[in-house]
Amino acid sequence: MRGKRVVSTGVLVCLWVCGVRGANPADINNDGIVDMLDVAIVCDNWLWEAPDPCEFAFIPGGTFQMGDSFSEGGSNERPVHTVTLDSFYMGKYEITNQQYCDYLNSARSQGLIAVINGRVYQAGSGTSYAYCDTSTSSSWSQIAYDGSVFSVRTKGGRSMVNDPMVCVTWYGAAAYCNWRSGQLGKQLCYDSSTLLPIYPLRNGVRLATEAEWEYAARGGLTGKRFPWGNDIYHTQANYDSSSSLSYDKGPTRGYHPLWNDGVYPYTSPVGFFDGALKYKSAYNWPGSATSYQTTNGGNGYGLYDMAGNVWEWCNDWYSSSYYSSSPSSNPTGPSSGSSRVLRGGYWDGIAYGCRVAYRGGGGPDGRGSYIGFRVALDL
Repeated sequence: MRGKRVVSTGVLVCLWVCGVRGANPADINNDGIVDMLDVAIVCDNWLWEAPDPCEFAFIPGGTFQMGDSFSEGGSNERPVHTVTLDSFYMGKYEITNQQYCDYLNSARSQGLIAVINGRVYQAGSGTSYAYCDTSTSSSWSQIAYDGSVFSVRTKGGRSMVNDPMVCVTWYGAAAYCNWRSGQLGKQLCYDSSTLLPIYPLRNGVRLATEAEWEYAARGGLTGKRFPWGNDIYHTQANYDSSSSLSYDKGPTRGYHPLWNDGVYPYTSPVGFFDGALKYKSAYNWPGSATSYQTTNGGNGYGLYDMAGNVWEWCNDWYSSSYYSSSPSSNPTGPSSGSSRVLRGGYWDGIAYGCRVAYRGGGGPDGRGSYIGFRVALDL
C-alpha cells in the first residue's frame, strides 16, 4: 500500500489564502469558489496518488434531473427523476486503441488472457468471457495480433492509435479497469474471476454508473439535449446526420465527411472536436478537405465525445423500467439483468441517440464497430 504523507496545516492555509485572493489554481474543482471541498481534494491527492490530469476530469457532486425533459425519447427515459451523486472523476476521453493495446500486451505477459481464433478471452475461461476482437476475428477491430504482440493497425494510411477502442465487450472494459487500478495502486472494482462489480463501489478505476454518466455528460447544464446545448453539428461530434431531426443543424448530411472512408469503423480521434482548426496534414483523414474548423464539443466538465464517436459501456445492468424505482442517492442500477447500459451515441447512429438522456443496452459479451468505453474513478 502506498505510504501516507503528512499534509502541513501551513500548506493548506497557503493554498486557501491564495485561492481567496483570486489565484485560479486553488479552485481545484473549478466551481468558482475556494471551499473545503477543494481542500479535501488536495488532501486526497496528496495522501494518495492523484489521477493523471491528462486522463481524468473532476466531477463535483450534486443533484440533477435525470431523464428526458423534452418528452421526445422512449418510455425508458422517463419518468424524469431527481438524483444526487457524490463527487468522482471521469475520463476526459474514450479509451483509445493504443491504451487498450498496452493493456493486452501487459495482460498477455502475465498470462491473464488467451487468444482463440483471433478473439481475446479471460485466461482459463475457455470462451466464456470474451474481451475483444482482433482484426483476425473481426475486420472492424483496429487491434492486430501476430501470435506474440498486439499492435494498433493503420487504416487507409491513417494511424488509429488515438481512435477509440471498438469491438470490446463489457467484460473487456471491466478487465481493463482492473488493470488500471493495479497500475494506480487502487482497489480492484471487479471480481477477478467473474468480473462482476464489487459493491459497495470501491476506490479503483471502474466504469461510471449510468447516473454518473448522464450527470457528467450534462456538464453542469440543466435541461439540455446535448452536452453543450440543444442543437448538434458535425463540427462538434461524429455521428450520422439526418435532416429528419430539427435539432440536427449540420449543413452536411450522412456520415461525418472527414472520417467516412467506406471501411468500418468511421471513428475519429478522441477529443478531435475541441474548437481548433484542424489540418489534413496532421490527421490524414480520408475526407477531401485540407482543413476543418471544429466547434468545441467538450462540455462544462472538460469531457469530450460524450455525444457520438462510440457508444460507451456503463457499470449498471440495464432495465427499461428502472427509472420508476431508482434510488435518489447514488443509484447503481438493477441488482441483476441480461444487458449492460450503453450511452452516448456513435458514428453510425443519428443525433437522436446522441442525446444525453438516451438509453440503450447490450449483452455484456456484445461487441461491434461502434462500442467502446471510458473510465471513472472515485474521489
